[in-house]
Amino acid sequence: MANIKVNGETVSVDAEDSTPLLWVLREHLGLTGTKYGCGIAQCGACTIHVDGQPVRSCTYPVGALSGEEEITTIEGLSEDGSHPVQQAWVEMDIPQCGFCQPGMIMAVAGLLNNKPDATDEDIDQQITNICRCGTFARVRKGIHLAKTKKA
Repeated sequence: MANIKVNGETVSVDAEDSTPLLWVLREHLGLTGTKYGCGIAQCGACTIHVDGQPVRSCTYPVGALSGEEEITTIEGLSEDGSHPVQQAWVEMDIPQCGFCQPGMIMAVAGLLNNKPDATDEDIDQQITNICRCGTFARVRKGIHLAKTKKA
C-alpha cells in the first residue's frame, strides 16, 4: 500500500512498486485524462507533473515516490479550465483529435513554469510530445499565447 499526493489529495493505492504511475492514476484512481500512448516514454501522451516538473508517467514506477511529492494530472491543472495554457488551447482551437493534448498541455505548463518567457529554441528542446494529427504549428502559437495570459 502506497500513499501518494495527487491533485492536492493524499490517497492510498494498493499497487506493486514497479507499477507505472500511469496505471495507478488511470486504473486505481480513475483519472483517465492521462493517456497511454507508447509505454516507452517517447510520445508524451502520459505527461503529468511531479513537484511541478513534467514526467512521462508510463515509465515512472509508483515505488519511486516517497509520498511527499505533489503529483498533478490534467484534471488537477485547474478545476475550471482557467490555466493559461488551457485558455490558449481553447482560444487557438489547437486540438484536432485531442488524444495527445492532455499530455501536451501538461508538458507546456511545465515548460512555462520553468521558463515563463520560453523561446522557440526552448520549445524545440523541451516539447518533444508527439501529435499524430500534426498540430505542432498551432501548439507553438498556443505556447506563445499562453505566455501572455495570467494564471
